[in-house]
Amino acid sequence: MESLTLVLLRRPANPPALPEDEQDRIQKAHLTFLDHQRKAGIIAAAGPFRDHTDETLRGLCIYRTNLTQAHHHAATDPAVQAGLLQATPITWWFREGEVHLAGYDK
Repeated sequence: MESLTLVLLRRPANPPALPEDEQDRIQKAHLTFLDHQRKAGIIAAAGPFRDHTDETLRGLCIYRTNLTQAHHHAATDPAVQAGLLQATPITWWFREGEVHLAGYDK
């Protein structure tokens, strides 16, 4: 078996009410954070969800780290720090060789 560390990003039940320009600033900082994590080799892939009925589900990050490290990194995401997103790290197990990510060597 192989595993990857996934971080589910969810909208919290009671996110802070922020002005639109502040939300836009935080979203840009969130995207910049993800880009830096990719370039540093911490995240293998990340992106938003679409076409689902659970409005709390916002996105997924696949980390190249263990669960503890992923939790630490995700907590530094500006959108998580602002309370606009909650990060839930989980370990996903699958059969060896079933998942291949470009540029990701375990």
